[in-house]
Amino acid sequence: MAQEITDSNFEQIISAGIPAVVDFWAPWCGPCRMVGPIVEELATEYQGKVNIGKVNVDDNPGISAAQSIRNIPTILFFKDGKLVDKQVGVASKADLKAKIEALLK
Repeated sequence: MAQEITDSNFEQIISAGIPAVVDFWAPWCGPCRMVGPIVEELATEYQGKVNIGKVNVDDNPGISAAQSIRNIPTILFFKDGKLVDKQVGVASKADLKAKIEALLK
């Protein structure tokens, strides 16, 4: 299951020593509801290898602003605490999996 990421634990999650994938979403966002189940599946598949979590942009405006999130869903990919890739809008599981696999190389 994807972790809940907040303004207060964001830095800890992305700097935990393994890659991190962060899904910025909101409950009222239709495309976010399409991507959400895929993110949950990937969180289960990559448990222990990649930190995968979700940021509710309505509840966590600080980190959303700091990461320049203007459209949702937006998924950010971090390696060694640094942003290395981004997916804006709906993406297939295969596309997201390819980006995660690239993080693990």
